[in-house]
Amino acid sequence: MYAIITAGNKQYRVSQGDVIYIDKVNQENDSTITFDVLLVENEGEVKVGNPTVAGAKVEGKVVAQVKGEKIKIYKYKSKKNYHRRAGHRQPYTKVEITAINA
Repeated sequence: MYAIITAGNKQYRVSQGDVIYIDKVNQENDSTITFDVLLVENEGEVKVGNPTVAGAKVEGKVVAQVKGEKIKIYKYKSKKNYHRRAGHRQPYTKVEITAINA
């Protein structure tokens, strides 16, 4: 059984027990979060929503608030003595999928 959910304008294919990283959500660790379901597959039977499947929810548990790998940004203009160096680490929320209710 799997489902396709939407979180933060992105779509994820999840099964029970999966761990996914979504854009940061302001929730405490060990709290429950629910997602809307766009598609659900159960033993070969596929239900497609318009835009979501009625009555279907995916529940997950917030495991941690984490940061992604550092992206290095370097700008320069030749012959003008212009150099800028910066970095960025995108914040994510680590979520464990606990149940798919279809």
